[in-house]
Amino acid sequence: MKEKIFHGAFWHMLIKSKKNVNLKVSKIYYEAAEKGKDVMNYIRKLVFKRARKKQSWKEVIFVLAGLGIFTVFLEMWKELHEFVIRRCRIVLPQRTASGEAVRIAFLSDLHGKCYGKNNQELIAAIIREKPDYILVGGDMLTRGKEATDRAAAALLKELVKISPVYMANGNHEQKLRMNPAQYGDRYARYIKKAESMGVHVLENRSEHVDMKGIPVTISGLEIPTGCYGHFRTQGLRLADIKEKIGGSKKEEYQILLAHSPVYFKIYAKWGADLTLSGHLHGGIINLPGIGALITPQAKLFPKYSGGTYQEGNRVCVVSRGLGTHTVNIRLFNPAELIMITLCPENCSCANEGNQV
Repeated sequence: MKEKIFHGAFWHMLIKSKKNVNLKVSKIYYEAAEKGKDVMNYIRKLVFKRARKKQSWKEVIFVLAGLGIFTVFLEMWKELHEFVIRRCRIVLPQRTASGEAVRIAFLSDLHGKCYGKNNQELIAAIIREKPDYILVGGDMLTRGKEATDRAAAALLKELVKISPVYMANGNHEQKLRMNPAQYGDRYARYIKKAESMGVHVLENRSEHVDMKGIPVTISGLEIPTGCYGHFRTQGLRLADIKEKIGGSKKEEYQILLAHSPVYFKIYAKWGADLTLSGHLHGGIINLPGIGALITPQAKLFPKYSGGTYQEGNRVCVVSRGLGTHTVNIRLFNPAELIMITLCPENCSCANEGNQV
């Protein structure tokens, strides 16, 4: 009886996430889970056999520790093969109170990752969400892997069929652009292809957009490459931002696509009403009760690892990313697609709960 309870409880915990995930869970994960049954059958029999024979508890603890390690590795494997949808709702300031609610899909840090053949799972999820606009926060490719250029371009080709797409550069695209001697014309070809599809590429520039009656300016910013250092980073000055993209549009709702969230306070001071960032991959491992552990740049306990942050009435939404590179690990830190609803004060959605 104890064996049945142990076995049933474990497998209930293992697959219960299916009910709470907005997407179809990877078939490969369940195949791995099925294969894992043989391992679990062996472990549970060994545990209860030892317990009945009154063997040393050290042996039981050793087996349970092995079970814990197995579960952790299975969870990590699962998180590298599926993603979730995170939602947030932002009430707009009074100066932009007119108009209707706007739905925005925000993607960042794909790094050439594919969910299903040709990213069909990701595309299908975005279609179901019916966004009015799609904003891309950079690092759709990995500069060290040319094949990721094609995966990113193929996804963009499908996204423009859904909604208007506005895309800024991350550090990977920026370094491709700045180092043609090392990477050739990869950046030029990638951007030319994206623009030919109809993607609005915001390489240190801004565009005015009328979002269903809401006056919006979307700006894409490249920060100095020294701000992306692994162990020592340079500071970002307000003058650096103004040099790249000028001043903010105070009479409109200002959205800033700035890949690194580390400098959110400076973005807010510049005048960004909403900053959309990524870069830190959610801290790779998210420890319960502690939070994000480390960034791909080897910075411990990052402050802006993923989620929603505020400085006064300025908001920053940080994506945990959709892909990985170099450190291909995720633990308690699922990849995510973010859906943002912008709500004017006179819109009914502004009175609902869970707003920023």
